[in-house]
Amino acid sequence: MSTDLTASPPAATELHRYAEALVAHLAANGAAPPAAPSFSDIPGYWLPPAVEALVALLAGDDPLEPLSRAAGRDQQQTALFLCLALAVSGQGSRIHASWLGTAFGELSIDRPVTHGQRSLWLAAARGAYGPAGKIFVLRKLDALAVQNHADAQQWVQALAPGEPSVVVPPSLADFPEMAEIPELAKPAVAAARLARLRARCAEITSARQSEQTLGAPLDNSAGDPAGSWAENEPLAVLRSLIGQSGPAGPMASLSTYLLDDLRPGADPHLAAIALHVAAPILRGVAEELEADSRLEPPETLTVPLLGHRIRLHPEGPDQESLAAAEHSILTEGVVPRGRPWAAIVLIVLGVACLISAVVAEHLLAAAGVAMIGLAGWQLWQRRKLVEADARYVAGQVSELKELAEGAVWALHAYAREAEARAKEAAEDATELTRLIRRGPRAAH
Repeated sequence: MSTDLTASPPAATELHRYAEALVAHLAANGAAPPAAPSFSDIPGYWLPPAVEALVALLAGDDPLEPLSRAAGRDQQQTALFLCLALAVSGQGSRIHASWLGTAFGELSIDRPVTHGQRSLWLAAARGAYGPAGKIFVLRKLDALAVQNHADAQQWVQALAPGEPSVVVPPSLADFPEMAEIPELAKPAVAAARLARLRARCAEITSARQSEQTLGAPLDNSAGDPAGSWAENEPLAVLRSLIGQSGPAGPMASLSTYLLDDLRPGADPHLAAIALHVAAPILRGVAEELEADSRLEPPETLTVPLLGHRIRLHPEGPDQESLAAAEHSILTEGVVPRGRPWAAIVLIVLGVACLISAVVAEHLLAAAGVAMIGLAGWQLWQRRKLVEADARYVAGQVSELKELAEGAVWALHAYAREAEARAKEAAEDATELTRLIRRGPRAAH
């Protein structure tokens, strides 16, 4: 229920002044201001009796009468105010069990999460309401079966982003291009991805990570007020409830919040809850990755070597494909050259000049010698080119054979790695399943 505060501006001013002081004190030291409330009630407005109820509760007095008045005017806003105020003061364990359900309302896959819901979610994740508050949020999320409305790859990418598309195992270090062959790439990539998922799940559920983060411990056993929290959303929503701040920013969907909570660098308390929600998805992904990691390499495989496709068998490279590659090297490596007609013409002319010089001028003899010498130089150049082609072809063929033999041995080494890789992947899958089965309480 809303009311027109302009009808009694002095009362509204005093109310907001005291409410602001109250929130500031609660966030700083978990206590109400020393001065007693001096504001008047505003008919129809839930905040005055809600503030009275909170002050009475903090003082150890009976809050029932003002609480009944506030709830009669706006039950959800009253419950949200009390839950957040007690949470930021470090006294969330003093809330009534029904308040949290009333304040939280209903979650939906199809509707954005409200700022009030997100702030209660965050406070519960940090243990502001004790184990019961965290279980409350988990049950709300479990009831929606988010995993039935999600793409598994989105959750995997959120949990372990930036995965390499190619993983080069040690056996293929000298032949990295072979690691891109699907039959060899799939098991290696699956095992590496499973190892990364296990490491990330261990990071989220690790108690050490919780101890290293700033702010109050997860269970908030010390009752620290919100001034020691790293996140300010509960405090911001509380200030918005008392009219201290402007309109709230845009809201996000349930899936968006959960995916963001899973990403590296997210608050570990929120990540633990998101991991619990993603657990059924991750179990299925882990099973698929483990199965892929156990795929055995084929006995024969066609691999690209020096731009030629060579078929490899366990006993060695296929001779037919090797011969075809050698023929291709010979065809591409030798430049076709016709008869040396220019040299032949020069020789003929040179001989003719020499013969003519016997009966005529000595100049013809010199010209003939020059022509024959030029022809000899051209023939020598041609021979050098032919020899160079032959050396290139021989070198390429030799390198191809050496690479083919090396690739066969690399495949043998890859096959020996397969058993160890499958065993390690099975251990990763088992540990990942154990970690996500422990749930968010593992961070205690």
